[in-house]
Amino acid sequence: MPARAIFIVLALLSILHVYIGMRLVPAIDPGPLGVALAVIMLAVSTLLMPAGLLSVRFKRWRWADQLAWAGMLTMGFFSSLLVLTLGRDLGLLALGMAGAASSAIVRGTAMAVPLVALGVTLVGLVNARRVARVVDVDVPIAGLPAALHGYSIVQISDVHVGPTIKRGYLNAIVTKVNALKPDAIAITGDLVDGSVHRLRTHTEPLARLSARDGTFFVTGNHEYYSGANEWIAEMRRLGLTVLMNQHVVCERGDAALMIAGVTDFTAHHFDESHRSNPRAAAAGAPDHVTVRILLAHQPRSAPAAADAGFHLQLSGHTHGGQFFPWNLFVPLQQPFTAGLNRMRELWVYTSRGTGYWGPPKRFGAPSEITRVRLVAA
Repeated sequence: MPARAIFIVLALLSILHVYIGMRLVPAIDPGPLGVALAVIMLAVSTLLMPAGLLSVRFKRWRWADQLAWAGMLTMGFFSSLLVLTLGRDLGLLALGMAGAASSAIVRGTAMAVPLVALGVTLVGLVNARRVARVVDVDVPIAGLPAALHGYSIVQISDVHVGPTIKRGYLNAIVTKVNALKPDAIAITGDLVDGSVHRLRTHTEPLARLSARDGTFFVTGNHEYYSGANEWIAEMRRLGLTVLMNQHVVCERGDAALMIAGVTDFTAHHFDESHRSNPRAAAAGAPDHVTVRILLAHQPRSAPAAADAGFHLQLSGHTHGGQFFPWNLFVPLQQPFTAGLNRMRELWVYTSRGTGYWGPPKRFGAPSEITRVRLVAA
């Protein structure tokens, strides 16, 4: 991160922390010692968040991982603290206009804000760090051959192996996926946050993934932040099939199903040769293929997938918002936030993600391992 960008981030964080302090501390009236402690805590919070994000630069430092944890936990707490402070101010404004804003309400709400923010952060931490639950989704396909009824694809997405997600976390996911005994496994991008050199040991459990028709991987935007070509080679080394605007055909008796995959929607910004192209991914499919499935990291690949004649698209990227209020902003960029949705003749399933990005916090958007089953419409 350039020095100018770091300065801008620090300046913005300082302003927001000053706002929180001025709105809460005087209302609580904790005395001189309490004020001093509040100022110290707000100053530490201001510095810890960018330090946590930059901890990767200190990877040779013994405490780099601990710094990342401290910074990310602080980020999660600050996010809730800021939202609740804004919500409190709006509530007090409404009460003031109604003539009902007593001093007891002002002080009580000021004390409640950090306590609620802490509670939400702790619950969010537990939700983020537990092994993702299995979500079963049946997708009705018109004219589905009997031989393909019940065909299962287990999807994991947005694990974000990196500063706070390591080998043990991914290993538990792999064990749970294998226990489902799927026909195929799909990894729909944003698997990593960091280089192959730094994270190779932590992604090794992927070599244990086992499914009858194989494990398929498509790139997400974070692979391009982390050296996409190196990660593509590493996924292949681990035995995964990387689909870059390509497809494979899986057969059951005289019925055939196509699993295609595209590069991330924004891949061309990093490498023009990686431009996402659902139509190219479907090109050359045999005539006897009756079901077309596309793996695409971002839901906004859906219009092109529908034009290319796909029946189902499996995506991630959104994390379902991960925690309030960020779920409210997802529709500004993506057509779908989470779950099974329809776009013309195309079904789109958007995973809430199997890991998390940034703060180890999930609130109102639980992580998931998705078992998709094809059923006759």
